Amino acid sequence: MNNKLLVSAALAAVMSTGVIASAEAGSKKEKCYGVAKAGQNDCANLAGTHSCAGQSTLSDDKGEWKLVKKGTCSELGGLSKKEAKKLYTASK
Repeated sequence: MNNKLLVSAALAAVMSTGVIASAEAGSKKEKCYGVAKAGQNDCANLAGTHSCAGQSTLSDDKGEWKLVKKGTCSELGGLSKKEAKKLYTASK
């Protein structure tokens, strides 16, 4: 009886690990700068003028970011944080 319980618990653990790994792989996101529409940014901007989501006032501002599916940022015309910081620093 104890062996059956142990095998069942081990099988359940293996199955749940596979489900979690699949869910995580499908939900991988990255910050993408310059693609957020006004009021649709996900958090603080590079300029430090606000620290909350939904407070951007310009669309496609290079200092604002939005979470997008990993690997799609450049396809959307966006920038990585490093690229956005470089542009922001150069514009000052």
